[in-house]
Amino acid sequence: MKPKIPTASLFFFIISAHALLLEASNNADEVFKIEENEETQIKRSDFPSGFLFGAATSAYQVEGAYLEDAKSLSNWDVFCHTVGCGENGENGDIADDHYHMFLVMRDIELMHSLGIQAYRFSISWARILPRGRFGEVNPAGIMFYNKIIDNLILKGIEPFVTIHHADLPQELEDRYRSWLNPAMQEEFLYLAEVCFKSFGDRVKYWLTINEPELIAGLAYQMGIIPPSRCSEPFGNCLSGNSDVEPIIAKHNMLLAHGRAAKLYHECFQPKQGGSIGLTVNCNMYEPLTESELDHRAANVGDQRGLKV
Repeated sequence: MKPKIPTASLFFFIISAHALLLEASNNADEVFKIEENEETQIKRSDFPSGFLFGAATSAYQVEGAYLEDAKSLSNWDVFCHTVGCGENGENGDIADDHYHMFLVMRDIELMHSLGIQAYRFSISWARILPRGRFGEVNPAGIMFYNKIIDNLILKGIEPFVTIHHADLPQELEDRYRSWLNPAMQEEFLYLAEVCFKSFGDRVKYWLTINEPELIAGLAYQMGIIPPSRCSEPFGNCLSGNSDVEPIIAKHNMLLAHGRAAKLYHECFQPKQGGSIGLTVNCNMYEPLTESELDHRAANVGDQRGLKV
């Protein structure tokens, strides 16, 4: 089965201790339906001053320009060109063309016109380190993200930067089998260090890896995103072990996160003064009925983080 990739460029979110997702709107005071037959007014003033209304994207889903300015092929480029990423063979070669829209400031002007206070975007690993540690830092990639950061700040929009959001240089997949190899921890640590050195004087909010549990499940258990590894009964991939590989991948991603966070705390945070964390995904379960059995089932689901 070919996976579908969401292509929406912008959506509202609120950043505080937690992120609260809202449907995109041109008016922050619009009426939102909270329950099926109940309406309530949600206004910006209803939220504490620490909340930030913002937008979020990930590099592969919006940037396009998949081989411009010395960027290398990413795992997603190869996956979508071979397996296919949609019913009609869609891919991210152009996507929302954010790489070029940015050059005329259209996307940032749009965010500014909506009153957005924060923008979370991700770094394309293949754009700034086309060969990982086996090659040089790509100046064009650094310049692209520097311009994004500088112009966000100019418009009063706080940059939130995700260092890794599922896309990585295909060379690292070919050399290591990516997150199945502990060597990826060193690769990620190097990527993080380049980001801290290049952008940390202006970026105060860092996210290391986006949803490692979800990525491990989709990539190494279900096999529906690159590197598309799985085994029955979860899927019918050419190779993989759905019982073991997701655990190995999560283990390496969490250790990579820990090492990058340690590096930031010890070497960059004292001078740059930012913060760093991990993006996690979770579900909340409510009992279907008031029966004790349903309450117990919901409680187990919450504790174990079961996915349905």
